[in-house]
Amino acid sequence: MSEIRLVALDLDGTVFNDEKQISPRTLKAIRAALDKGVDVLPATGRTVDGVPRQFLEIPGVRYALTSNGASVVDLQTGERLVSLTFDPAMAEKAFDVVQPFGGLLSVFIHGVSYTAVSPTGDGLEVVPANLREYFRTTRNMVPDMHRMMEEHPTEIEKFSILYATEAQRDAAWQAVAAACPTLEIASSIERNMEINAPGVSKGPGLMALARHLGLAPAQVMAVGDSGNDRTMVQLAGLGVAMGNATEDIRRVADAITADNNHDGVAEAIEKYVL
Repeated sequence: MSEIRLVALDLDGTVFNDEKQISPRTLKAIRAALDKGVDVLPATGRTVDGVPRQFLEIPGVRYALTSNGASVVDLQTGERLVSLTFDPAMAEKAFDVVQPFGGLLSVFIHGVSYTAVSPTGDGLEVVPANLREYFRTTRNMVPDMHRMMEEHPTEIEKFSILYATEAQRDAAWQAVAAACPTLEIASSIERNMEINAPGVSKGPGLMALARHLGLAPAQVMAVGDSGNDRTMVQLAGLGVAMGNATEDIRRVADAITADNNHDGVAEAIEKYVL
């Protein structure tokens, strides 16, 4: 097996335990990989502004793959190494399809999450309890989302919607798939739907970064647990599913590690990188 030189780690359900903390063992393993000269990066559906400081402040973390692969940023220089945004007309069509289904809709624009002001409250009742603080601190409220999109037509990275029920989410999913069949639709947490431009997901974004760094797929390891991790687990030379991963991720993985509450990321790094 080729020596691993790049490690992409999903955050929620992977690096972070259920209390949204990085365990001491996992932090030690990440630091050891970085000290060895291996690039370790967050690979997340979050915006770059939403990546927790406790990961970004680990010395040596240079890159961040965000918005499900729509953006890869060099954290040292601020340069966007990968930018895979929506065609403006396609973004508008997707917005028009999802809007009637309600839910808590966020649009990721140039690394920032925007949510329309609602007359009925902040909408956080649909957000899992362990993510509410993240939503409170990273969302930017705007009075008119459609206007916001019109003002930034070429910078739209992702739609992220949380629904009150699985049935509501599934109905919206089916509507988007029917009206916009080329869009990438995934889920990362319960009752959530994430929409990216055609062909945009974590896997292609990660492979674009690998090419930028002069690395072959065999030199890349990716670790994840849910639907929006599938393509990076598939495309990496070594794809690792967490012990708590959904069945579709376990099927495409090359290896399965422990779950996110039992240092699965640390176990994978220790076994395959160190």
